[in-house]
Amino acid sequence: MELPPDCSLHWQPAFPVDAKLTLKNLRRGRHDPTHREEADGTLWRTALAPSGPVTYRIRQQRLDDLHVDAWGPGAAELVDNIRTELGEHDNPEDFRPAHPVLERAWSRLPGLRVPHTGRLFEALVPAILEQRVVGLDAQAAWTRLVGAHGGPAPGPAPDPMRVMPSPEVWANLPIWEWRRAGVDLHRSKTVIFAARYAAKLDRAAGDAARAYQLMAAMPGVGVWTSAQVGHRALGDADALPLGDFHLGRMTGTALLGHPLAQHEIEAFYLPWRPHRYRVVRLLELTPRAAPRRSHRAPRARPFR
Repeated sequence: MELPPDCSLHWQPAFPVDAKLTLKNLRRGRHDPTHREEADGTLWRTALAPSGPVTYRIRQQRLDDLHVDAWGPGAAELVDNIRTELGEHDNPEDFRPAHPVLERAWSRLPGLRVPHTGRLFEALVPAILEQRVVGLDAQAAWTRLVGAHGGPAPGPAPDPMRVMPSPEVWANLPIWEWRRAGVDLHRSKTVIFAARYAAKLDRAAGDAARAYQLMAAMPGVGVWTSAQVGHRALGDADALPLGDFHLGRMTGTALLGHPLAQHEIEAFYLPWRPHRYRVVRLLELTPRAAPRRSHRAPRARPFR
């Protein structure tokens, strides 16, 4: 018999919300132990809220009808904030695609919104792990580190789900654990530094300008990393990930028929402000928006 939830919500928004699609970019690879999608459409996630660890489940049959259940010390806080997390304060109604590729994607994905978890440190750690390496390697590092050092998922979470490690755990991971996960010294030092300021960072969740200011002051955290946090934790639909290894190729190929050079990207995206990340996300979710084969960042390997 399933353990009853500690807190639940039945939400019928006045606008379309596709929970799986909206929260999909919170998942870090197919084996992310904090994110699980079931065959029947049920979405399971774990989080480390300020009030404690939480497992939450989202079920929906229609874009205007969602059921949320949560277990653990952070359940009430999670449920209180879940509508914001799912983009209640996003403003996609103001978005004008202004390109046939984007118009088709926009009409095909009516429930897509920009998430706003408010959990900045949760988004920052995997973003740091993704710096300058192939995504698969960063995802493998995240899976290994969370699986080995994360906490148990409350409630009836599917195996092998875990809650991400606390800032204290990240700050005190021994060097050999980083090495086994293939994380170099630069990235591990950046995570450790960020962990020491995690509480201060999360307190800025309601003030995007302050949050970006804090991240900009952190060694090893640049514009790209901050944008990865912004469009996950801050609900920032304009968080353009400048410096992304594939952005110019994906954007230019899909919208112009040829890749954009790095120095051309920012100017090209200006007409879509304040929805530049929304454009990026639509392209990411558009089949064949970019060639299947492209130049890749260097592969990372476990250190010996």
